[in-house]
Amino acid sequence: MGDTKDSLEGLRPEKDFFIGLDSDGCVFDSMDIKHKECFCPAFIDHFDLQASSGAAREVWEFVNLHSKTRGVNRFHGVIRSMQLMAERDDVRRRGPALPSVEGLREWVGRETALSQAALEAECRENDDGDLARALGWSRDVTRAIARIVRNLPPFPQVLGVLEAAAEKADLMVVSQTPAADLEREWAEHGIAPFVRLIAGQEQGTKTEHLEGAAAGKYPAERILMVGDAPGDLKAARANAALFFPVVPGCEEHSWERLGSEGLDRFFRGTFAGDYQEALLKDFEAALPERPPWSITNAVLR
Repeated sequence: MGDTKDSLEGLRPEKDFFIGLDSDGCVFDSMDIKHKECFCPAFIDHFDLQASSGAAREVWEFVNLHSKTRGVNRFHGVIRSMQLMAERDDVRRRGPALPSVEGLREWVGRETALSQAALEAECRENDDGDLARALGWSRDVTRAIARIVRNLPPFPQVLGVLEAAAEKADLMVVSQTPAADLEREWAEHGIAPFVRLIAGQEQGTKTEHLEGAAAGKYPAERILMVGDAPGDLKAARANAALFFPVVPGCEEHSWERLGSEGLDRFFRGTFAGDYQEALLKDFEAALPERPPWSITNAVLR
């Protein structure tokens, strides 16, 4: 199974339709365990947040699970989380001063394939303490995921949807998870044969995945992105594709709905319009913009 940028661009349609599928939190119920048990403990450790560990957990989970930045690339997640940490009065009172992420911010501003391998290459050329810290954190996260995250099957309705979708559509994994983790998880549960490609963070952004694999090869109304995060919606919109949201907290219902009505509408050409807008309204309502502590503080003032 190809998983490079060349293979994305070299993909040739075999079916009349194309469906991109996010993995973490969408096909697999893996977001909570990865962020709560792997990402966040390493975040507290490597960024010296022990004095404000409660705030750090609240911030990390809001950024990566419960807000409009859900599903963001891991390095963007660090930057956004440190920004929110710096805005909290309780963090400033407790100290010590937060470590810098400016070197990381500069790197993500010019690098498109935001992978651990790309950061390792950058660190070999650039002796920057911020980047070294981020790399140490990322390596610990990757090791923790390999050690901890297992025995997590897809949501119960996923297999039936994949079987039905693959009859008429070319399927592809569109994710910002490292490709090796994706390949392991999809193979472990026997669903890798349903997809033609597995694209992870090494192959660029989700927008680039859809652009390389589907845009211009299928009519836009025959391209569907299935995802649980605003980044998935952004990728779909950037490629004029349709979007089916797997709503956080309502994942099983979402997959049931995709199987019972969404796929049929997509294949019959009745997905766009009122049906799409109703789905997007529910999705937008599930992920707030402002963190709950900022709203509470505003009320108290």
